Amino acid sequence: MPPKAAQKKEFTHPSAKHARKAAIKNAYAIEPISAFYIFLVANLVAAAFAPIQDCDETFNYWEPTHYISHGYGLQTWEYSPDYAIRSWLYVVLHAIPANLRRLFPWSDKTAEFYFVRYVLAFGCAFCQTLMWRSICLALNPRVGIFFILSLVFSPGNFHSSAAYLPSSFAMYMAMLGAAAFINWRGGIKTSQGMFWFAVGGVLGWPFATALCAPFVLEECFFAAFSDKERFFEAGLRLLRGVVATLVLIFFDGVINTFFYKKVEVAAYNIVKYNIFSSTGGPELYGTEPWDFYFRNLALNFNIWFVLAILSLPIFLLQKLFTKSTETFQSGLRTVVFLTPFYMWLAIFTLQPHKEERFMYPAYPFLALNAALALHLVLGAFGNADPKSLIGKIPGKLKLLVVATGLLLSANIGLARILGLYQGYSAPLSVYSPLSELGGKGDNVCFGKDWYRFPSSYFLPRDMHAKFIRSEFRGLLPGEFSEARTGFGFWSGTWLPTIGLNDRNEEDLGKYVDLRSCVFLVDTQYPEQQKTLGWAPPPNEPDYVADTEHWREVKCVPFLDAASTPFLARALWAPDWDIIPEAFRRKWGRHCLLERKK
Repeated sequence: MPPKAAQKKEFTHPSAKHARKAAIKNAYAIEPISAFYIFLVANLVAAAFAPIQDCDETFNYWEPTHYISHGYGLQTWEYSPDYAIRSWLYVVLHAIPANLRRLFPWSDKTAEFYFVRYVLAFGCAFCQTLMWRSICLALNPRVGIFFILSLVFSPGNFHSSAAYLPSSFAMYMAMLGAAAFINWRGGIKTSQGMFWFAVGGVLGWPFATALCAPFVLEECFFAAFSDKERFFEAGLRLLRGVVATLVLIFFDGVINTFFYKKVEVAAYNIVKYNIFSSTGGPELYGTEPWDFYFRNLALNFNIWFVLAILSLPIFLLQKLFTKSTETFQSGLRTVVFLTPFYMWLAIFTLQPHKEERFMYPAYPFLALNAALALHLVLGAFGNADPKSLIGKIPGKLKLLVVATGLLLSANIGLARILGLYQGYSAPLSVYSPLSELGGKGDNVCFGKDWYRFPSSYFLPRDMHAKFIRSEFRGLLPGEFSEARTGFGFWSGTWLPTIGLNDRNEEDLGKYVDLRSCVFLVDTQYPEQQKTLGWAPPPNEPDYVADTEHWREVKCVPFLDAASTPFLARALWAPDWDIIPEAFRRKWGRHCLLERKK
């Protein structure tokens, strides 16, 4: 017989199974500060190197911010007081760090641009860390590790983490809201979660508040089967969330009323335009086939997107075929966690007008679904029962398979990130000579490359961006009025506009004569002219080749997407002669030109 002390120790010691689970759990646990640094490094890389993916980021956000900070900039119809579908509060929040940058040494407008990006990267990392922490507490630290991996190596995070877009801001707030809803330690935080989703919707993108629906319905469901006291508490939490949202809408309305000089609720205006517009709405700007987001998410998340799509079936199969001590409540909560991504993907797949940035608010939920799916798959794959087929596979072989898959996914993600940077970053680097060559009042003109203009932050003080006629026949931005009237500053936000419409109809008043251009930005595609027999259209001549009137100031390689095969566009590959033609990239030149005297 063992001594009593030994008997007591044996009696209180956890079972071998629970001990193994605890050991696995601890093996994946990392400190929150470590997770924050991992997210921050990935986001800072995006802030420093990510090309601007969408001209909406330039014209709808960077340009109004430039106007607030420097008194001039390009104005889209959305900021016309006739339509007022953009929130000035959102713009002002970004103008604050841009102006703070002037207090530091070596400040110029380009430094302001990147400083705002670095602030966004920091804020995104903070939000990601809070959501990661909630996942670790509510689910499992291993799920948290996979959540980190699915984001930091993904091109999707590279695009969205430091982008100055309402959809990125809504993504940040969705992570804060999800963190509050997921983590019930310290109490149920429904009102807090609703508030963060409301911030993302009111200040950023109204449609992102839909991601809150599964969590609110969860609260209502459990409240319906609770006693009177808990039902009252749930109702009070929901009421607090609604009141906080209404207060936020009022505050945003006050700020917009100040700028537009009339009562405006921008969140309502954008919903009205996108859903109830009689002039065509967002479909005026193009439509895409139903599988657009499936192809896009597969490029941006590769294997993680597949896991995210399969997460709910994998969870249901796990519940069906394995014994679990999990309660009905915890199982239902897991289904709620998985629902937002499916709901968002379904809603936007049904919309004719599709853009990559529309998926940004759902990226954290995609990562959560994928992380949980991989956790469940590894739980089944790690079965050590020698009687089962999986149990007969050597543990080292299992580890090799899993590690190879994760490493391949990371490498594919990094190859796409590098390919995007190398192929499309020229517009962020071609303007540097203007600080020495440009003079006050000089015009920098854009023709076919109007949508690649990265913003007036890249032009020295008092140099203006102008448009010359190209083959594009839609509506180009105008300019904020630089008049000082009324309350004396930012009059361009409320003064009546000319030539702006919500029908994407061309306005000839947006163009200047080519002779007024001191500098010109143009892209040359030698490969298309050589191999495709392509000739420039009448309104888009090859200005780079016009050496009689223009001289090259700076030219940077730019990917010729039309001449490059799909795989070479999708992933980076070295430009070696031994590389097969299917992986060979073709290059054009993105150039800053100066008119010859």
